[in-house]
Amino acid sequence: MSDVLTLSDLAAWSREAPSLAVLGHPIGHSLSPAMHNAALAALAREDPRWAGWRYFRFDIPPADLPQALALLHAKRFRGVNLTVPHKVLAFDLVAEVDAAARPVGAVNTLLWTPAGWRGFNTDGYGLSSALRATLGCELAGRPILLLGAGGAARSAAIECLQRGCSILRIFNRTRANLETLLAQLRPVAGPIPLHGFDHFTSAGQPEATFSFAAAFPTPGGGEPGEGILINATSAGLRADDPAPIDLRQLPRFAAVYDMIYHPPRTALLRQAEALGLPRANGLSMLVHQGAKALEIWTGIPAARTAPGMQAAAEAAAR
Repeated sequence: MSDVLTLSDLAAWSREAPSLAVLGHPIGHSLSPAMHNAALAALAREDPRWAGWRYFRFDIPPADLPQALALLHAKRFRGVNLTVPHKVLAFDLVAEVDAAARPVGAVNTLLWTPAGWRGFNTDGYGLSSALRATLGCELAGRPILLLGAGGAARSAAIECLQRGCSILRIFNRTRANLETLLAQLRPVAGPIPLHGFDHFTSAGQPEATFSFAAAFPTPGGGEPGEGILINATSAGLRADDPAPIDLRQLPRFAAVYDMIYHPPRTALLRQAEALGLPRANGLSMLVHQGAKALEIWTGIPAARTAPGMQAAAEAAAR
């Protein structure tokens, strides 16, 4: 059986032991099987009821997603992860959406129920847990600068707002996408200041009604302030991509987090390194969202499986 499976493999599926899957298009690069199967193997060493559990990856084009989800349910897969481009597409295909996932408008984790799939979104949990584990930062009470206005940015923004950040500022070069995201976020933001901008002035300030100096103050002596910068754009996926923003124009942030994990050192993270800023890439977010998904499927706390999943993901990423 090929490591990357297809809809035809799923149609012929006859495995009776508990199965899990990740769907994407493409999916060959996914680290999820390595980290989930490592966690399941570790659980099986402690408790034989997990011995038969396995996690597979399926390359499913978007047009085939409805059929794939129906087959996965009929074949009684215990759970499913969804990655690009299926998170938003699946939102309207599941029987039920968990309340915490509804504001995000996307699901990345599905749980089998007799009535159909129940959808969850563990990306926000993955982000906040990764910031805590890798950078020692909490979102609560912090000013946040978020880069991007796509699906990843929306889940990050909602997590920041729900965790009680003090200010959320969003930078995106396409104004229409930015305005759409801001409109979606305003009902969630409540009293938290929320603002967006799409370009900088020649002086390095955003073309908006606020200044970075006021929104992200930096203590004297050049120490980092309280702000956290989160990159949720795709800028950095290619080795020659420039940084999505010039950190040298900004106050010194307490931490810089790039959701991209391949390559591990993007231009943005190299800038942060040169400036001596605490920084991390998105591998830890992948791990923690995956550990939360495994908790949904098995009941095993995410904090218990995350360390082993982190080690497996790091080994697979080399």
